[in-house]
Amino acid sequence: MDNKLSKNAYGGIAGKEYVPYISKGSRSGGNGVVLIIGIILAALFAASTAYSGMKSGLTVAAGIPGSIIGSAFIAVLAKQKGILGKNLLQGMSSGGESIASGMIFVLPAIFLIGSKVSFLEGFTVGVGGVLFGIGIASLVYNYLIVEEHGKLMYPESMAISETLVASEGAGESMKYMGIGFVIGGIITVITSSFLNIANNVISYINESFYKWRFEVEVNPLLLGIGFIVGMDVSLTMFAGSILSNFAVLPLIGYFAGFGKGGANVWNNPGVAISAMQVKHIAGSYVKYIGAGMMLSGGLIGAIRLIPTIVSSIQETLNAKSTNGEGGSSAGTLILLGGIVVGFIGGFLVSGGNMVMAITASILSLFLSMLFVIVSGRLTGTIGTSNLPVSGMTISSIVLVTLLFVIMGWKNPGSNRSLLLFGTFIVTAIATAGGYCQSQKVTFVIGGDKNEMQKYFAVAGVVGVAVVTGTILVLSSQLAMTGDKVPFALPQANLMSTLTAGIMSGKLPWVMIIAGAVMGIVLFLLDLPIMTVAIGFYLPISTTSIILIGAIVRLLVERASKSEREKEVRVSNGISLSSGLVAGGSIIGLIGIIFQVSGVIKGTEPSGFAASNGMAFVILAILIIATMIPILNSKIKNDE
Repeated sequence: MDNKLSKNAYGGIAGKEYVPYISKGSRSGGNGVVLIIGIILAALFAASTAYSGMKSGLTVAAGIPGSIIGSAFIAVLAKQKGILGKNLLQGMSSGGESIASGMIFVLPAIFLIGSKVSFLEGFTVGVGGVLFGIGIASLVYNYLIVEEHGKLMYPESMAISETLVASEGAGESMKYMGIGFVIGGIITVITSSFLNIANNVISYINESFYKWRFEVEVNPLLLGIGFIVGMDVSLTMFAGSILSNFAVLPLIGYFAGFGKGGANVWNNPGVAISAMQVKHIAGSYVKYIGAGMMLSGGLIGAIRLIPTIVSSIQETLNAKSTNGEGGSSAGTLILLGGIVVGFIGGFLVSGGNMVMAITASILSLFLSMLFVIVSGRLTGTIGTSNLPVSGMTISSIVLVTLLFVIMGWKNPGSNRSLLLFGTFIVTAIATAGGYCQSQKVTFVIGGDKNEMQKYFAVAGVVGVAVVTGTILVLSSQLAMTGDKVPFALPQANLMSTLTAGIMSGKLPWVMIIAGAVMGIVLFLLDLPIMTVAIGFYLPISTTSIILIGAIVRLLVERASKSEREKEVRVSNGISLSSGLVAGGSIIGLIGIIFQVSGVIKGTEPSGFAASNGMAFVILAILIIATMIPILNSKIKNDE
């Protein structure tokens, strides 16, 4: 590719002396057309991320897909805005995705505890989190983005920047995203919310002496996620599922077989211990061990962040005092807006309890401020895809829960309020990561930071509205029980289990502690606790298809004859996989909306269409349809 960033974009020079890619002329990339396109992309990525994230427990960063799609729109509708317009669109795409990546961790938990939330409540606390996250991150912009240039590498920001300057690759990437969207959309229509004429779950369950379960959900969006995250993450998650389904589950089943007639499942008195099936063991026992693993992973992650928290605060204060540069006036207004909306949200969700509204709002703002700064700094080292939002959110939720317990607020209504305060915190944390990533791209490219701030804020508000609406539309399916649970919701399940259990005093501590000990063992072995724990918690049908996606990527890499060929194929494969995720999630969401509104009536496949054989056929078609375009990628010679 001819267009490259300068070496100084990666460091070796003071941030104040860096000459950006666009160093002359107007720094503005925005106009009405760009804003409208950005709002559409923010809504698209917010809805897609909310759906796919609740289903898989993983989210896919939108910066690069947003820059690719944005390049195509700019070329057709706003060519005069060029790379600066593309930059704003990738920022707005990241804004919608970041909000979804945060809100789905906590807000769905309200439905899991049997409560409800209004659109106004979800929207208010979400917008408060967005504005507060942007406002605090703006105050430390000069330190994180300029002073630490070359020290904080912002790996995903640099990848997005390279994608933006290499504009000749956008058309090719768009083609592969389109192919993926069509593949994902067609298979989703056939197998799920629309026609539902074909079974897409390969299922083998053994209910005899050695109880076990192995399933594969043939889902294009999950396969696409597997291709994007790669073998290491996918295999680690699948290892957690193996431990869950082939060790812990059969062991509990073995001992349960000795149960007497009078002993029943602890949270399901209608089922005798000795008569438990695999689904009962998984839902009433294995699930809580997994929750303990995630809890320990989150708390250990938070404890390991303490040095980063301390150094971030100290260095930020030192930087502020030496140069006197803080956020812009717009940033200050956004921050004040976040505080005001945060308090309004606090009063709105507290049910008239003024003491709760004030104390919980202050604690939420303090915790958000703390972790927003940490989030911005960590984004500079590991990117937003690897940002430990779970760990920061879990530790925050635990502290807010302790406040509620101390104050005696332990009823279900208080738990609902607690989770809404938690939604504010997690939204602020997730927003800060995406915002800092987008501002680093703006700094490197040469855009206007204040313009990005405003456009990102608009995208964030749009994202909150879309995610809240999406969760409300899906609410009837979020707390479903039985063999087929549409959404795994690992993080939200943990939040609901943790808060409701602590408040009611009915948390199954033996299982939680056992899971926490397993998490500590993973930590001592230097293994990724949260990745294994999420795999342990998620249905094996989800982790298995994610692993298959990673295997497809491995086969593509092994089939490449040169490093250049492998690089091109993997890049096109990631674009195609982004299309699979978008197609599967958007079409799936539309199908559910049609079902809820009564446009489509649910049907069940029958005969061969309902068999494992049908699912195997669809899996083969999905793999072949994915691999052929990638393997046929044309390798362009470098000039």
